This record gives sequence, C-alpha cells and structure tokens, in this order.
Amino acid sequence: MQKITIPSCIQKKMETLEAEILIPTEIMEDIFSRLPIKSILRFRSLSKPWLLRLSSPSFTKLHSTRPHRTSLFISAHDRSARKQHLLSAPLDGEPVTHLMTLDYVDYYDITEAQHLNGLVCFALVKYCSGDDCYYAQIFVVNPSTHNIFKLPEQVPDFSNSRGCYLFGFEESKNEHKILIITDIFKSGTLEIMIYSMSDYSWRKIDVEPPIGFHWDSLAFKVDGYCISVCVNSVVHLLLLDTYDILGFDLRTEKFFIINAPQGVIDYEAQSNYYPDLIKINGCIGVVFDDRDHVLEKNGMDIWVLQDYENRVWVREIIIFPESLIKLGCPFPIDSVNMDEIIFFSFSKLSGNVINVHVYNRKSRCFKSVQLTPGHQFPLSRTFDFGHISCYVERMVPL
Repeated sequence: MQKITIPSCIQKKMETLEAEILIPTEIMEDIFSRLPIKSILRFRSLSKPWLLRLSSPSFTKLHSTRPHRTSLFISAHDRSARKQHLLSAPLDGEPVTHLMTLDYVDYYDITEAQHLNGLVCFALVKYCSGDDCYYAQIFVVNPSTHNIFKLPEQVPDFSNSRGCYLFGFEESKNEHKILIITDIFKSGTLEIMIYSMSDYSWRKIDVEPPIGFHWDSLAFKVDGYCISVCVNSVVHLLLLDTYDILGFDLRTEKFFIINAPQGVIDYEAQSNYYPDLIKINGCIGVVFDDRDHVLEKNGMDIWVLQDYENRVWVREIIIFPESLIKLGCPFPIDSVNMDEIIFFSFSKLSGNVINVHVYNRKSRCFKSVQLTPGHQFPLSRTFDFGHISCYVERMVPL
C-alpha cells in the first residue's frame, strides 16, 4: 500500500485542532487572557472559531480582570493635510504607534480627551465668529483595538449652542455614558442629554439643580472645554466661577455640590490661573498650573479628596528636581496608577522625540520618558498636539 504523505501545513493545522479538542475552553481562555491585547488581536485573525472565542463576553470579562498596561493617547492635527491623527505611546520605551487618521478635518480644536475603563471620548469642535454657531462631533475610541465610534447627532440639533461633553462610567451596569450639557445661544435655556453606549441612543433628562445652585453659575468661560473626572459612577465638573465641583450621579441622575477645599479658595485670590481637575488613585484632585508660583517655589500644590464621604481634602506638594524652564514648563495631565502622575510639556519637543515626566508620589521623584514615533510615522512640524492623556489597555467592545 502506498504511503500517503500529509503536507506539513495541513499536519500542523490538524495538530492544532486536536489540541483545541483536548484542552477545555476554560483553560484556553485563562491562558489567552494573560496575553497582551496586540497578541490576542493576531490570534483572532486565524479563523472564525478563534475570532468568536476571543471575542466572547466571557473572555472579554475575564481579560478585564488581568493586570493591564497603561499607555498615552495622543491627538495631533496636521494643518497642511487637514487630518487629525490619533496616536498611542506606551510608557515602557516602545515607539509611538499610529492608531488611525480622521480625514478632511476642518475642526479647529479637540476637547479634553477623557478615558474610562479602556475607552477614550473626545469631541472635535469648531467655532464661528461671535456667538452664532458652534459645531461638534463626538467620538469614542478604543485605542487598544483600533476601533472608533462616532456618536449620532443629538435630537434636537444644538448646532447654535455651546456644550460640555462629559464622559462617565456606571460601574453597577458596566456601561459607558456621555453627558452633554448644552447652553442654547440667545434663548437662555439649558438642555441636558445622556447618550448610552449600551443601547446607542440619546435621551433628554429633566433634573433639578442642587439646593442653592442656579444653572446660571454653570459658566462656559472656555467654549467646549469642560474639566471633568468620573469617580465611583459620578461625573465631576469643575465650576470656573467658584471652583466648587458639580457632581452628577449616573445611578440616580441627580446633581450635587462638593465645596472646593479652602486652600484652593485662598490660592485663587492671589492667582490668575484656573485650576485643573485630575483623577489620582481613584480620587478627585485639584491642581493649579500657576507657572509664576511654580517658578517662585519650584513646586506645585495638589489637593486630593481622600475621604469622599466626609469631604476631607489633603494637600500634597510636588517639588521639582530642577527649574521649571529646564523641564519645559510641564503640567500634570493624568495619573498612571495610584502612585504616579504624568507631566507633559508641549514646548519640550526635540526632533522626533516627545518628552514626558513621571512623578512617583511615594518616592517623590521624577523620571523622564522619551517617546519616539519611529520611521513609520515621523512627527511633522505642521502637527499641533491637541491633547495627551492616559488610558488602560482593555478589550472593551464598541
């Protein structure tokens, strides 16, 4: 009898199928859940069964329980080509990677990118002269999977308005939400709508302001720019007139006020700068990017709401290891984890290198991280860097 020779490629495929039969699904998922997302995406492309297995809700949930790497989300607008580039930069020395490009972008600015549970939300906004028009396109992107979703236009169309776009995550429902607070020009009315990422729809909500608070206090001093942080299913918005914090509970859909720490109020009386709101170790943080004060004291003050229930603020002082000028005037943009805060300076660009500084709260020391784009996506002098923020790499579907 003639011996039949099986090609090596078919034999390898058969061995793989046999291994799939012998290894239980639970063990396979446990093994793959420990891999980086980049590797999982490659395995998804092997076959339809692999795609279904590694895209299942059970595997995605299991993968979310594993430790995940934190990277930087970077937006860069190319003025000459009218393109908005979205980039990703790991903090472990790997090159900057190009995620995607939005073509024919006539929008002049990108709002503060907000990240939650693996997803990043931002808006491209455009202003006209005067107060007669304001346009925005809202996007949600998963930088890890290179997927992007453009939110549909809200109903009614608020094109002649200004709005704050706030990103939230309701932990009990494992659901991302976008809250839009819109100030209608010339009518003096305020509209509040919520977009749910679970049923992909806008809905208008009618809520009462907190006791002693009037909607007139919600000043839109910088169009489209709203400083917000989501902690414990509550979206927090910094009010630029009083520096108090307006909280919106995604579970109850009610507003409430958190009074600003006394240190911030005293600081405001002698400063010409607005404070920033950042998240530090799952807590709300208020920081003043007052360059004059930093130059004088060679340090920066941060107030952290460590006891949320009892409204206890704790002041931390960050001392810079060298003068602010040498560091390129860095300012805090985000926290990597419970112990580290990212500082960045747009002026500290040398050639194709982006410099960020990581501050460790325990050791009270800085380290410098250089981000290089590599040969595949060299930085151009026509690029305007709109925003840099952190995000946690997760396989959250869009």
